[in-house]
Amino acid sequence: MSLSENIRNFRRCLGLSQEQLAEQAGLSLGVVRKAEQGGSVRVETLHTLARTLGTTTSSLFETAAPEPVRGDEGDSVRLMELRRALMPPIGLAELLAEPEQGISLASVQRDIDDSHALYQADHYDSVAKRLPGILRGAEAAVALSDAGESRRRATVVRAGAYLLAGKYLTQIRRYDMAYHALSLGIRDAREAGQTLLAATGVVGMGWLLLREDRFDEAEHLATVTADEMEPRMSHATPGQLAVWGELCQRAAAAAMRNNRPEIAKEARRMAVTAASALDVEHVDFREHWTTFGPVTAEMKAIEDLSLIGDARGVLSRADEGTLSRKALKKFGRPSANNWDRHRLDVARAHAMLGSHQDAMDELNAIRRSSPEWIRHQRMARHIMSDILAKRKRTLTEDMRDMAVHLGVAG
Repeated sequence: MSLSENIRNFRRCLGLSQEQLAEQAGLSLGVVRKAEQGGSVRVETLHTLARTLGTTTSSLFETAAPEPVRGDEGDSVRLMELRRALMPPIGLAELLAEPEQGISLASVQRDIDDSHALYQADHYDSVAKRLPGILRGAEAAVALSDAGESRRRATVVRAGAYLLAGKYLTQIRRYDMAYHALSLGIRDAREAGQTLLAATGVVGMGWLLLREDRFDEAEHLATVTADEMEPRMSHATPGQLAVWGELCQRAAAAAMRNNRPEIAKEARRMAVTAASALDVEHVDFREHWTTFGPVTAEMKAIEDLSLIGDARGVLSRADEGTLSRKALKKFGRPSANNWDRHRLDVARAHAMLGSHQDAMDELNAIRRSSPEWIRHQRMARHIMSDILAKRKRTLTEDMRDMAVHLGVAG
């Protein structure tokens, strides 16, 4: 059945009219009617409807053929070289192209490290330009290596190249390519015996599944892997704690989005356990590419409040306790992406309460630090669209400029 039919049938099973469902969900009657008529509705609206109907969000999703995706042709052209490097043509022989000669494994690793730093610094164009050469170099390093330890080291480097590509492609919403890259990276890391690196790939895969609204699969993947990775607290290394904490967070995020709050609460509790054992934000972009600790755990707990629409709850915790300036000096700062994502939750809370200028202050701060990152965030566009739709006074110059930057029509 289609999404609209599923919503209608769940509503009728509960004996609710459209008006009653709208009232109980805190939505307008027009939104409910639009959802039941097959119109386009936000995933956040589906979360709200699922909670009100007493079911999971996944159960509402349509199973009919989707509408064609109208992508950005310019992006397809810009990513052509990356696509060729990541997915070269394969015939009866292994590859149709001979590997490049004279590749230094150390130079490939340096390029990966440099590109990861560029990714963290919001230089996406530079990452896109470097990735094809990195992937080809990593592939050549494996092809030209001898068996044994030499092959294992080259495979580890290639795993890092694939995981970097998967992370970048997920960020820019090229999900099929991202899935291919992450799968190859996880398999390489497993083959080389690098469990933490492979688990990092699973964290990335969980993020990808979340972005595709595949909540059941994301929760199951993260939960199973977290169970396999759960460390003994008395002997755990910081890396083991950080990766386990990240996996617990992925499980919680998926369960929360799928209207399974009790499962999410338990997963968050385990994430807090890992964060407390670390005591500070742990950063390691070589062994497992993770930033995790007390600050990250608190930000993700606040994200749960944002998902259920508790704007005042978000604002009451956003700059207090673990996230206060004093605490940030003690615990350390999280990754730039995690921090920016948290501030989007704060911006959304302000917008929900009608504090449009406060929301704009948050959006502008994110844009100053991460102008490319924010352009790829669906939530940022939703916030800006809400401001444009609800603001009764004349739009400020900042608002018009931000709308243009995010590609949001006024």
